[in-house]
Amino acid sequence: MKKVVVFGGGSGLSCLLSGLKLFPLEVTTVIAVSDDGSSTGVLKEEFDIPAVGDIGKVLLSMANVDDDFVKLLSYRFKNEGSTLYNHPVRNILLTALIDLKGSLTDAAKYMCSILNIKGEVLPLTEERAELVGRNEETKEEYFGEVSVSQNIKNISTLSYDRDIHIGNKVKKAISGADLIIFSPGSLYTSILPHLIAEDVVNEIQRTKAPIMYVSNLVTQPGETDGYNVSDHVKVLNDHLGARKIDVVLSNNAVINPRITRKYLETEGKTMVELDRNNVMTLGADIIEDDIFCIEDEKIRHKALNTAYRIFAYLMDTQ
Repeated sequence: MKKVVVFGGGSGLSCLLSGLKLFPLEVTTVIAVSDDGSSTGVLKEEFDIPAVGDIGKVLLSMANVDDDFVKLLSYRFKNEGSTLYNHPVRNILLTALIDLKGSLTDAAKYMCSILNIKGEVLPLTEERAELVGRNEETKEEYFGEVSVSQNIKNISTLSYDRDIHIGNKVKKAISGADLIIFSPGSLYTSILPHLIAEDVVNEIQRTKAPIMYVSNLVTQPGETDGYNVSDHVKVLNDHLGARKIDVVLSNNAVINPRITRKYLETEGKTMVELDRNNVMTLGADIIEDDIFCIEDEKIRHKALNTAYRIFAYLMDTQ
């Protein structure tokens, strides 16, 4: 069975994994744990633990249990006067499991067993790490994922607030991979947190596995305004050292203009255009297809179509 390592965080990653679980693949997902917003940020601060939010979302996207159980774990407490307000049950469970099992890795492993998940879900690090953006000209620093996301245009370098340790399971997964994937998601706050970890980049440089980028469908306001597919690839390449993105999977279907106007007017988001010539100039092959869908007026990746194209690529490169 082919081995795939997926790096990412956020809803784009969850959608991708919900499709990949349908194929005969051995998938290891590595999740950034530097989120500091909403419920995750509160628990991270109060219990001095790595961020659990994105790992919780990924676990649910890969779960093979009945819908009611998934709904239970997704439930957010709604009483504004309660200390549990806005916390989803999955985050509370993961926080408790870190205490019981001793690490987020073991907490995620236990959740995988009760959710009947095929594959492995690993945190990038066990440490409570914070993103730090720095403007080299003004020497100003932006501390935490939320602040970094809001000030990308003022940031020239991205790092952590401490030296982080990458676990042996993550390194072993990279070294044994047949394909490495960078998922859709916030480029600077969900994807790059993996590539500013020196051990990850070093391990990727040692492997011969091809590197795939599954392109975002829409831009992220404040982070990637005006970016095309090639702009995303350039940023990834700048952080990959001697390696580069080998293949890009991108949408080529036209999205309903009514939906795209709504995204621009209400969220300031535009579609990420596939600029083929620029992508090929960067040395990347292109896989393009109709891989988007509309769910509740939201633009999403078609989980099955996207995963199928990844699976087909793996079979073709045997």
